[in-house]
Amino acid sequence: MSAAFEVAERIEADSVWIAELALCQVRLMDDRRFPWLLLLPRKPGLEEWTELDDAELATLSVEIKQAGAALGAVSTFDKLNVGALGNIVRQMHVHVIGRSVGDAAWPGPVWGQGTREPYGAAERDALALGLQARFAGSR
Repeated sequence: MSAAFEVAERIEADSVWIAELALCQVRLMDDRRFPWLLLLPRKPGLEEWTELDDAELATLSVEIKQAGAALGAVSTFDKLNVGALGNIVRQMHVHVIGRSVGDAAWPGPVWGQGTREPYGAAERDALALGLQARFAGSR
């Protein structure tokens, strides 16, 4: 019996479910300072992107592109940042973040800059619905 895919506790606590794509679960990072999605390949125990096979890597690239397009459709930003660090949360996940000149961390990385500012419930729910519609339309 193989292990089931589970979202790491910290990711679960800091984000909201948005969609299931072919490879990844998409989650909205609950930090209103930045338009920010997380993509988590649904493979139990996965820690490194290098553990994905070539077909999965191609799918991940397409899904990163879809995530960037979805963010751009629901928010405005100057630069799209994409990164997979995994130093704190080992579970493989990709950050897709819209950055704007003068944002709370500009021009540095978002990690370790200030304190996360959760969305209000209405703002978060409206953003989640907009993102979900974008992902549903991209299939």
